[in-house]
Amino acid sequence: MIKAITGTKDILPSEAAIWKMLEERVIKTFTNYNYKEIRTPVFEKTELFARGIGEDTDIVGKEMYSFTDTAGNSMTLKPEMTAAVVRAYIEHSLGKQQSLNKLFYISPMFRKETPQAGRQRQFHQFGAEAIGSSSPLLDAEMIQMVYEILTGLGLKHLSVKINSLGIPESREKYKTLLRNFLSGKKSRLSEDSRKRFDTNILRLFDSKVESDQEILKDAPLLIDHIDEESRQDFETLKNVLTLSGIPFQVDPKLVRGLDYYTKATFEVISGKVGSQNALCGGGRYDLLIEQLGGTPAPATGFAAGMERILLACENEKSLTPPDEKIDVYIVLVDRQLTREAVSTALFLRKKNLSVDFDYLGRSVKAQMREANKYNARFVIFIGGDEYKTNKIVLKDMSSGGQVLIDKDDMEQMFRAVKTEISL
Repeated sequence: MIKAITGTKDILPSEAAIWKMLEERVIKTFTNYNYKEIRTPVFEKTELFARGIGEDTDIVGKEMYSFTDTAGNSMTLKPEMTAAVVRAYIEHSLGKQQSLNKLFYISPMFRKETPQAGRQRQFHQFGAEAIGSSSPLLDAEMIQMVYEILTGLGLKHLSVKINSLGIPESREKYKTLLRNFLSGKKSRLSEDSRKRFDTNILRLFDSKVESDQEILKDAPLLIDHIDEESRQDFETLKNVLTLSGIPFQVDPKLVRGLDYYTKATFEVISGKVGSQNALCGGGRYDLLIEQLGGTPAPATGFAAGMERILLACENEKSLTPPDEKIDVYIVLVDRQLTREAVSTALFLRKKNLSVDFDYLGRSVKAQMREANKYNARFVIFIGGDEYKTNKIVLKDMSSGGQVLIDKDDMEQMFRAVKTEISL
């Protein structure tokens, strides 16, 4: 038997309803904030992610699914969406069409990670990107949207963490301070942290190694060394979040793992999903558009992991899928009347009703069990003594009442079902 690849997961019909509830809330929230959907190909040139995310990041260095096509080009299944959105923004000159582009997406992503709860090798994210404005109000809007989505799903154990990375000039000065602080301690760092010391020193704060964190506990903090513009924008962000009623905490060690972040950065944490507790993360990336060959434009955005969010919902028991229900189930009393069943089903489906009937040649009793299984609101009986007098029996499954309808009067049947009258 061929099974699903490790790190991938089938979303079965019993689970799809929950996914749909999440997707509908995401789309509704983004629409309310005037964000437009964008869809990009599932794979891109490897160069896009190497340049956009950063050569020294774990994603590019360890986690990407890359392959060489028949023309010798290196391609990569997208591990994140921001670089792909920016590529589309540049390629299609969206900045010339509109000064501020507010975009959202729902998409699968791919990373070669160790599978665990809330983390798969094919996973799904929704997110938003706002390209064209440096206003910290947009940074706040990102947090407002994701917080609205998560709380709207019934999640309560949430923590919003924010920080500012400043602009590159002030960040480079800070890196020098941090290297000086760690100069005599480098040999005591973990192997990964020693590598990051030379390639991406801010990532040391992401280390999960306890001894690394002990060494860093007295390190100078980036938030204390950012430029004045970043400081003012950060104050505005905090004020707007307070005005929005969103509880938050400033986490000076929140640096995020991607090279393209500048100024505001944030994460939303759940206390109900175990060690992989970040439901979403994002921040400002004012330099990425230029890095990828576009006209310089400020931007901000976030991405949220759908599997982790649904795991949090499951652990908090915050989402209940709607009962499976159809409008009409057609019971064939006489098998030779299959043509009539098909015609009736087609008519009602064209009227935008959900309709099903028996394809397995089962008894009337078995067909009624199927109707109950699907929580059918109405059952139509085709055949029997009533049909000999050109009548069809329509039964209301909640009240048990039933009426006879002329078999040729489809409109009467539709009206009876559509108005949900109690028979």
